[in-house]
Amino acid sequence: MNRLDRWHHVMSHGDMKTLYDLLHPDCTFFSPVVHTPQQGREITYAYLQAANKALSDNFQYVREVIQDDQAVLEFTVMVDGIHVNGVDIITFDGDKIIEFKVMVRPLKAVNAV
Repeated sequence: MNRLDRWHHVMSHGDMKTLYDLLHPDCTFFSPVVHTPQQGREITYAYLQAANKALSDNFQYVREVIQDDQAVLEFTVMVDGIHVNGVDIITFDGDKIIEFKVMVRPLKAVNAV
């Protein structure tokens, strides 16, 4: 299973062990609601684990753009009656995620997420 397939496995099965193993120890997480980058595997894992738990019911990737060590995954999800549209921008270092950036729209969706 390649690195992006492993990410999709995490999202579809809630496999938190695979998530932890997929994250680089020096991973950086960029949240749509926190202004400073969050450094390290532990904090990145905490954010992604919480998002997976909160959004898993109807979360769906609808488009992927992949080039070299980067993947941009567009997603949709309904949260409290609000249609959320966003992208996960994932950068890999070998087979590990070294950077994870989330962007969300519309503005009221940011507050819902």
